[in-house]
Amino acid sequence: MNPTKIVATLGPASESEDMIRALIDVGLDVARLNFSHGTHEGHEAALARVRRVADERKLHLAVLGDLCGPKLRIGRIAPGAVLRRGDECRIVRQPLDGDAQRFSTNHAAVIDEAQVGHRLLIDDGLIQLRIIGKERDELTCRCDVGGKISSAKGLILPDTDLSLPSLTEKDERDVAWAIAHQLDYLALSFVRRADDVISLRERLNIAGANIPIVSKIETPQAIEHLDDIIRVSDALLVARGDLGVMTDLTRVPLLQKDMIARCSLAGRPVIVATQMLQSMVDQPTPTRAEVSDVANAVFDGADAVMLSAETASGQYPLEALKVMNQITQGVADYQRRSMRGRGEAPGAVGSASDASAAHDSAVGAGHDRAFDDAQSRRSSIRLVGADMDPTTAAVARSAANVAADLDADWIAIWCRTGTTAAWISKYRPRRAIVGFSSDPQVCHRLSLLYGVIPYRIEAARTDVRAMLLEAARALGLPPVAAQGLPSAAAQGLPSAAAPGLSSVAAQGAMDADSPAGSIASSPSSRPVTAHVAGRAPLKVSEALVLLVGNPQATRREPVISIHRIGA
Repeated sequence: MNPTKIVATLGPASESEDMIRALIDVGLDVARLNFSHGTHEGHEAALARVRRVADERKLHLAVLGDLCGPKLRIGRIAPGAVLRRGDECRIVRQPLDGDAQRFSTNHAAVIDEAQVGHRLLIDDGLIQLRIIGKERDELTCRCDVGGKISSAKGLILPDTDLSLPSLTEKDERDVAWAIAHQLDYLALSFVRRADDVISLRERLNIAGANIPIVSKIETPQAIEHLDDIIRVSDALLVARGDLGVMTDLTRVPLLQKDMIARCSLAGRPVIVATQMLQSMVDQPTPTRAEVSDVANAVFDGADAVMLSAETASGQYPLEALKVMNQITQGVADYQRRSMRGRGEAPGAVGSASDASAAHDSAVGAGHDRAFDDAQSRRSSIRLVGADMDPTTAAVARSAANVAADLDADWIAIWCRTGTTAAWISKYRPRRAIVGFSSDPQVCHRLSLLYGVIPYRIEAARTDVRAMLLEAARALGLPPVAAQGLPSAAAQGLPSAAAPGLSSVAAQGAMDADSPAGSIASSPSSRPVTAHVAGRAPLKVSEALVLLVGNPQATRREPVISIHRIGA
């Protein structure tokens, strides 16, 4: 299994049923509907195809709706207009048929809020202006970087904190459509502060919709308020395109690493997006730099990587997704080999910072290995999600650590909301994680989480062993499949403990997930029998299981117990 999830944008090149089927077959986890393009009718048809094909394949795919957000644009301009370096031009309040020397915008407040010295960028920064004078109804600008200028091109003011609404009238219509069609995630564009996210959350709550919000980070204001935004968001998207225009382009790699690290500590999924395989819009193969870019996003700790124009309108959508899958799978394989090379247990827990340290050491960064290892251990002391719910964060970390100590093969989590799955995922146990839920929408949402395989199961199940074995058979995981993928389980029914095996209790309240987790140990990657913690060797058809919580409980269950199950 490829633990890094792949988000692909649907569009003219990829929205047919045959293409959606092909994309799913080569690794699609999350389908993105971009509300900046297309119609509700077209999105509805694409959504129906995704759901239909996923049902055919018995898979759970998430669908992400991406809101446009406020879009600043210049007004009408006569054809053939050109601005040259050193030219002066005026931006006026009232709409008019303009030219290169005088034109308007679709947001008159720009005249009031922009100040002398501020920059104005047109067409993604291809044309760069600076304000040198201001009057009541117009701004005077000097052109620093010139070019052809035409009607309705995008306008960006990176130095100005504009009083734009977080949701436009179009966004309101798109939100209503997303609620009606039960999308799994909503991405909010041009987030500047936590209040923008809270405003959308209130809109969803009024409608009785519990759709997780993905905050797109693409403005300097968002960077300034990043921790507050992470706290109120369900996930983050590193929108490197606008971020590279709105901030210093050379800072984008550093901002990417910082955002991923902060999301890792907060237990929030994070998507890295924009121009990851841009050359594959027109070419069947990527550049070497693009391959390195995708790989480094995974090394940084991204939960998911995203394709935009590559799959929406490019000539090679299927090839682009295949390449993305190969790169991310290759990084996962490398990380597992690297851990074995450093003498760590195959199930060892690794945070995003641990993975980065391992990568630096393995490629010969020139640091002392003992120092790197010490730094990694020190950095892992902080609990993922501790700022939100330290008790549940501690239980999640304990489950991941027990999985490592027992050399577990797969981790399963009984999920009511998916929060605990996100936190365990952030510890990056080098094993597959199975998210059990009776709620199909929760299963869909789990598709975004690093290393998590969604698995739907009936809520009324009382036979935990049968539930685990059913999932193992369906997913090809141990103990049923001798050559199955390495894996681990978390979930819980303490009364089902097998004779002769000890139990471990973790006291304290659990979160709304009542995280359930079982840890199964199988000899799929070991000899035919294997000793665990000095006990009798396990047979090839047996698994050691750690259960956390209770899928039958209506209250929170802070119990961890160990069981042995067999096929």
